[in-house]
Amino acid sequence: MSLSRQEASVRTQRPSRLAATALLGSALITLVPLSPAHAGSLPSVGAKAETPALYDDERGGNANADDPAIWRDDAHPGRSLVIATAKEGGLRVYGLDASPVQSLPAPRPPSEENAPGRFNNVDLVTGLRTPSGRTDVAVVSDRGNDRLRVYRIDPSRPGGPLKDVTDPAAAPVFSADQDEIDEQRTAYGLATWQDRASGRSYALVSRRSTTDLALLELRPTAAGTVGYRRVRTLSLPSSFRLPDGTSWTPCGEPGELPQVEGMVVDPDDGTLYAGQEDVGIWRLPAGLNGRPVLMDKVREYGVPGTYDPETEECTAGTDPGFGGRHLAADVEGLTLFREPGGAGHLMASGQGDDSFALYDRRISRRNAYEGGFRVTAVSADLDGSEECDGAAALAEPLGPRYPRGLLVVQDGHETSAAGGEEGREATGFKFVDLGAVADATGR
Repeated sequence: MSLSRQEASVRTQRPSRLAATALLGSALITLVPLSPAHAGSLPSVGAKAETPALYDDERGGNANADDPAIWRDDAHPGRSLVIATAKEGGLRVYGLDASPVQSLPAPRPPSEENAPGRFNNVDLVTGLRTPSGRTDVAVVSDRGNDRLRVYRIDPSRPGGPLKDVTDPAAAPVFSADQDEIDEQRTAYGLATWQDRASGRSYALVSRRSTTDLALLELRPTAAGTVGYRRVRTLSLPSSFRLPDGTSWTPCGEPGELPQVEGMVVDPDDGTLYAGQEDVGIWRLPAGLNGRPVLMDKVREYGVPGTYDPETEECTAGTDPGFGGRHLAADVEGLTLFREPGGAGHLMASGQGDDSFALYDRRISRRNAYEGGFRVTAVSADLDGSEECDGAAALAEPLGPRYPRGLLVVQDGHETSAAGGEEGREATGFKFVDLGAVADATGR
């Protein structure tokens, strides 16, 4: 979630407009026309399980649920794992019953005056080529230290399936020195990508409070660790030309640009989908060597706003009607799941109205909007998902619990009777039967 969001009063859906254009350097980017609005209210899906609440206070280790990833144990699918970030609380590993398996701390700061380790996003690389053979790893963006951390996954390992194999020589992703790191314009969103043509593995990383993206190649060492090198960077637009000829910049704290967090790469064609929180979803080559296209916009796109330094919020002006029809800012939780025959779906969470949007993953079908849903409460002991940050989906059998696949979504406001304690900020993760999502949305 960004530090300042436009007011909820502008979330009303608007009729579609003519295609607009966005500025990227000196190039013009044509926005893909939007499909018809989803008729009626969104269907609801209930979770099957939830993780224990995490508390963002000193007693709770400043743990705050953010982003999950699903690792499939091909030999024993019912023993698959969910790996999730907890910001200053580090990493958590859960079984498919949502019970804790392992907890790993974020790195300590170089000194008490420096920013602490803060794990933001996580993604997986399966079959990473190393000098000793192939291995599966979890890659994490450490926002506090502006670095990537890499963990080898071994379910038979005593003490827990994850082992830190980060190269000690790994350099900051964006920052020049510790002073710049402490300003926290650091590694933020993350998605992994394996280039099928070269066999090389990469991480795509966004930079907090900017529009910058970086492509990093993962580089295993002879010592058994994994480092990385920066290949290239790209900056998405921060201001946009509207159809009426005016220019619009999303409202935010002075000096902060509309950042990207949620990202995912389609492994079949190497397409990166990047959620610019207050703008929409971009589609571009994962190699960052092609033209970005804004495939859908948030409903608040084009709405002027005035930042109030006292409340640290933006007061929205009159909606000119240039926004999208399916997503309420912030765009978060991008994930993708494939189906037989080349079909499948891109999913994104609209944090502003607690919804999830589904798009056709095929570019040949212009990533057409296919509907949406919400994850809602099942009982007093099992609530839904609100203000969702991260999400992960896997459309493969995972034993008897999830024979049609699993969806894991972050819950930014844990309120179930079995979850949060009154008076403490609590977050967690909900485990949802992916087959139930398909049934509810008619996919």
